Formats: sequence, C-alpha cells, structure tokens
Amino acid sequence: MKLYLYLLVFLVAFPCYSQNTIRGSFSPAADYTWLIAYKLQADGQNYIEDTRISKGKFSLKLPKDSPSGTYRLVYAVPQDEFYFDIIYNGKEDISLDFNTQSGLSFRDSRENIIFQRYFRDIRLIEQEIQAFYVSESKDKKHFAELTQQLSQTQQEYENASEGLLVNLFIRSNAPYIPSGYESLEAFVSHRKHSYFKALELDNPELQASGFLTDKLINFVFTALPLKHMDSTETQHYMIENAALLADHLKAVRSNYKLHLFYTLWSDTVANGFQIVSDYLYNQHLKALASEMQQNEIINQIETHNRLRIGAIAPEIEWISGKDFYKLSSLPENDKYLLVFWSSSCSHCLNELPKLHEALLPNTGFTVIAVGLEDDDINWKKEAAKLSHFKHALALGKWESEYANLYAILQTPTYFILDNDKKIIAKPEDYEEVLEFIKANSGP
Repeated sequence: MKLYLYLLVFLVAFPCYSQNTIRGSFSPAADYTWLIAYKLQADGQNYIEDTRISKGKFSLKLPKDSPSGTYRLVYAVPQDEFYFDIIYNGKEDISLDFNTQSGLSFRDSRENIIFQRYFRDIRLIEQEIQAFYVSESKDKKHFAELTQQLSQTQQEYENASEGLLVNLFIRSNAPYIPSGYESLEAFVSHRKHSYFKALELDNPELQASGFLTDKLINFVFTALPLKHMDSTETQHYMIENAALLADHLKAVRSNYKLHLFYTLWSDTVANGFQIVSDYLYNQHLKALASEMQQNEIINQIETHNRLRIGAIAPEIEWISGKDFYKLSSLPENDKYLLVFWSSSCSHCLNELPKLHEALLPNTGFTVIAVGLEDDDINWKKEAAKLSHFKHALALGKWESEYANLYAILQTPTYFILDNDKKIIAKPEDYEEVLEFIKANSGP
C-alpha cells in the first residue's frame, strides 16, 4: 500500500504595497519554458502573473499591491504535479534556483531560507528519533538528548522568525515532544492526540496555503496503528482519522472545509482507497458542496463513482429487429466490450472494422457498439458492416442520454465489463483493447 508523504517546500514571491520581483534559474534549461504564479486562497487559487523561462533564466515582476501569503509557481503540466509553493511577506525580492535533480534553493529571501532550514533540521532530528525506535534502543539518556535537541531547535527557529510570516508556519508545525522516555506505542499515540494542538485551523493565512492542507491530509493517511493490517482495516482507521479531523474543523469556514475534503477525496481516489473516498463523499463532501452550491463537484464525484473500476455499468437498452435488449439482462457467461462511437468519426471508421475482424474468432467477448448520432441514416450503413456487434443508437450525439451517463468526451471510448457487467477496464485506445482481449480471451 502506498501512502502519500507530503513534502512541504515554499518559495518567495509577492508584494503588498510595492512591486517586487521573483527571479532565478531552472535547469536543465532545455526542460523549462514558462512559469505561472498563483496566489493560494482557502478554497483554491487565483492567477497572478506569468513569464517565459529563457535559456533557464526568468524574471517575474509581480503586480503592485499583491498581497502577502503563499504563492504557487507552476512550471509544467499537469499543473497539480509540477509546482512549488513560496511565502511572500510583501517586502522581499526573491532569487531562487530550481534543479530537476536537487530541487529548490534560495539565494535571497529571509522568509523562505528560514522555512527550508527549519523543516530540514526538524526532519533530521525526527529521523534520529525514528532510528532510535527502529534500533529498539532503551538508552533513556540518548532519548532525552534527542528530545531536548528537538525542543531547542523548535524554540530557536520560533525566536529567529519572530516578526516574519514564516513564524506562523513554524509555530503551527511544533512537533510533539515527550517529557521523558516512552515506548514506541505510547509515542505514536501521544503524537497523534497532540497533532492539532499547535494548528490554528481557522487562521486565514494557513488556510490559504498548501502547508495546512498537506498537514491535515497527512494526518488522515499516516496516523495509523503500529500493526499489520489489510487494506480494508487500514481504510477503516483512515475513516476514524477523517472523522476526528472533521470534529476539529467544526468551527472552520465551509469554503475551506470543502476545499480540504475535496483534495482529500481526490487523494484517496488516486491511492485506491475506495472505502475512504465513499465515506468522505457521503458524510462530508456532498453536504458541503450543496451548501456552497458547488454542484459540479457533486456531478464529478457521482460520475466517477458510477464509472469506476468495480462498479456495475449503467444500463443500456436497444432494439434489434423486433427484440428489446438490456445490458443487465445479457447472459452471464461472457465478457463485454462497450464501444461508444459515431459514424461521422474517422477514427471510429478506421478502428472498429479492425476490432470487428479481431473478434471474429471466439474470444469470449460480446461487443455492444453505442452509436452517438444526430440521425440514423449513415449509422445504419456503417453499423451493417459490423454485423457481429450488437448495436444501440443514442440520438442527440454528445447530449444524448448515454453520452451523459458514461461521460463520453471523445469517440471511440471503450469500457470492458466482466460477466456480471462490472467495469473491469477502461482502455485508453484501440491497442489497449486488443492487448486486454488477447490476455483475457476464452470462456
């Protein structure tokens, strides 16, 4: 099972009452061409400015009166993967270097240099404490030295950042520090129960940062018992964590809670934690999205749930001759391939005949071809050439019932079902369909 580790790296950017500049370098230079800056908000991000990266160099001049806070610098697509976050206090020009291999470093920016050094030093001490437990050491003196070092480091950085914006992040990250030696089980339990102690959950500056969201999501994913668990048991503990998180968020504004739980839902989906994602939607997200009138979030999640791997495929009905058919009523001794196509689609007219030929031998697959059409004239002509397929017609094309039900954005689109009509694969293209069929041919 792969759990997310949320690595927090912040840079520097923008001004409040003056016009400042972020400049620096990207390397290898040939890999980077453009940089976009966004100001993070409690419920998303706002575009600020963009600039070209020329021969590995860039200079981004911020608009006058840009507010202080956390900014996101995006340097490639997809934007939700290729970015880093920076802190801007409204006073600094910022110089930085980004290298594909070594990551981000700052030449100028007191805020961000302190931020990076703080998290580096705290992480190193916590790794030493982890190594202490892994070694099963019982050296109480050494343990006391480690915890004292952790306490001193935290205090030193809080003092050094006094009056800076970064001080808020440092104080909010204050780690659990035992008063004396304790077992690993006790340490993990106490750290979990003190996790929210330093966090100012209703602080607008923290809400408008990746720091708080990452820290809260990290709690749900990693505050787990020290025992061997299968995926189902692991997810039930994650749900307990999410419920505890929701309890701490009761007084927090709905716009941030919606942003947080939607981000958490997206991460659980990406990691295959279906039980957790269903809990988040049914117990939190649906009500929050309705309250905030964000119906597109509800539609997106319900579409995902309807079409995810393991879901029973939505019903399709059609008439062939005088007979009426339903997908759900087809025999249970076959596998099924749904193909959404159009007789006006050149890719479809090229690929479907090849697929038809490949399926002429007994492969154990039944093909239901759903034509998305404006009328049935050309569809009848082309469908007749694919006589071994079962054909359904969806008039209205992109606005038809089945195009909406299956969220069809392009033709051809493929779904592979097992004999219970559950979705087991969603091939990206024709080649993937043939590869799947070859690997799964037979009764």
